Amino acid sequence: MRIGLVCPYSFDVPGGVQFHIRDLAGELIDRGHEVSVLAPAEDLARLPAHVVAAGGSVPIHYNGSVARLSFGPLAARRTRRWLAEGAFDLLHVHEPVAPSLSMLAMLTASGPLVATFHSAQTKSRAMRVASPLIRGAMEKIVGAISVSEDARRTVMDHLGVDSVIIPNGVHVDVFAQAAADPRWRATAERPVVAFLGRLDEPRKGLKVALAALPRVRAAYPGVRLVVAGAGDAADELGQLGPHRAAVELAGPISDAEKAGLFKGCSVYIAPQLGGESFGIVLVEAMAAGAPVAASDMAAFRRVLDDGRLGRLFRVGDAEDLAAAIVATMGESAATGRQVEAASLAVRRYDWSTVTERILAVYETVSGR
Repeated sequence: MRIGLVCPYSFDVPGGVQFHIRDLAGELIDRGHEVSVLAPAEDLARLPAHVVAAGGSVPIHYNGSVARLSFGPLAARRTRRWLAEGAFDLLHVHEPVAPSLSMLAMLTASGPLVATFHSAQTKSRAMRVASPLIRGAMEKIVGAISVSEDARRTVMDHLGVDSVIIPNGVHVDVFAQAAADPRWRATAERPVVAFLGRLDEPRKGLKVALAALPRVRAAYPGVRLVVAGAGDAADELGQLGPHRAAVELAGPISDAEKAGLFKGCSVYIAPQLGGESFGIVLVEAMAAGAPVAASDMAAFRRVLDDGRLGRLFRVGDAEDLAAAIVATMGESAATGRQVEAASLAVRRYDWSTVTERILAVYETVSGR
């Protein structure tokens, strides 16, 4: 099958949607399908052969973060040309409501169309504005997918489109078989708390993690908080005083380094404040065998099975986060049971399973 995948966000900037499309394309190619990905991109030298760059992108505040999108006459022309040259049996657009290539492709395309919705928002101004403009184009979608119940509810409430839930995928064995990175391997004297996310994106909750640190150090004086991710957090770190010495900035890390961090840490924390529809990083951490403590937002509660697979703490509550970290590191038996259960539960998110479910949608939509 000739399959066209459309990514609305810059492909050379790390992000959950980009990683999802990257991995899905790889799985489809491995199964013998012909795949082409259309995406905004500027660093052409680093793009895989099957990714077609539609030009540069513009940073726009979208869904609580900054997304790099591509729109306008030039992007529209390149999208039309890609569609014409591709002669795809099926087109799969991601985040079709984002003002970028996915929307342009959906407006232009004819033939079998699948759309995946990733974001979850209680109120979305973008969707409210876009709804009357793209209502006709939305009728082209014959296979709608949401990555979580929260994403499904969002698209249903704002656009009236129902969808099947197929979660994000993870290469579970890659994380399960990873070796601990010696730079961040925890010891009894020096436990490691891991945080991953953009430092300058407030919804990722770094401020909450830093506020919890003094309370954690009171119980574990040798603890290290390893913060991985791009961005600048100089102001927040400057307010830590003597606790600043316990924070290690790892900067942006590769997929292999991420797996090594998860494999060797004492606990992975996810103090996000909102805007999360799934929680793929929780699945990755659990696949690596890391104990997890996460905000008790709906998306994370579902991934952690209401606390059966990891500890939950109140959103934005630094004191409750500190208590969850201390309990995770101190209650070894209970934590061990959670880790064991989590390592089995994450198998449902393995790309082998997720790809089969997506292909089932493709086959239904294309009539194959």
